[in-house]
Amino acid sequence: MKEFLVYQSPLGDMILAASAKGLCGAWFAGQKHLPDFSAWTNAERNPLLKETRQALSGYFASTRQTFDLPLDLAAGSEFQQKVWRALQRIAPGKTTTYGDIARRIGKPSSVRAVAAAIGRNPLSIIVPCHRVIGRDGSLTGYAGGLQRKAALLALEAGYPASATSKALSKGLPMTRAR
Repeated sequence: MKEFLVYQSPLGDMILAASAKGLCGAWFAGQKHLPDFSAWTNAERNPLLKETRQALSGYFASTRQTFDLPLDLAAGSEFQQKVWRALQRIAPGKTTTYGDIARRIGKPSSVRAVAAAIGRNPLSIIVPCHRVIGRDGSLTGYAGGLQRKAALLALEAGYPASATSKALSKGLPMTRAR
């Protein structure tokens, strides 16, 4: 049985989920591929979820750049898990391309499959899919929305809060969790 809590991040509500094996979800409310969590237990006291909420608060306050949390990636296929593990090796403040990830996992001709796996990443921010950009340097694909992706990259690059606010003012859907 999964447990969840809603974390009110500066970029909108996030649904954090844990299984008996570890953190298994961190989604923005309303994002693509958000599972139906209505049957999960709301667990404000779950120690891992509380630790995750605290870690994300540190991340948004720019006092933390990495996460050392037990993860449960079992919802993904073997290929997806391989891609998600590769994402974890992208350093904060750095970006890479879909093609680079495909080469890192030994599947250089599988760029589209890599992109699809990245799009299904269940652990936004924690498994940093926002650090993957297009070959030409453009911001492409982010299940939480491109405005959020821009804001996360600005935050990691050390831009002032005003730059993040400007990225958000471009029409970010501030969907509330139900």
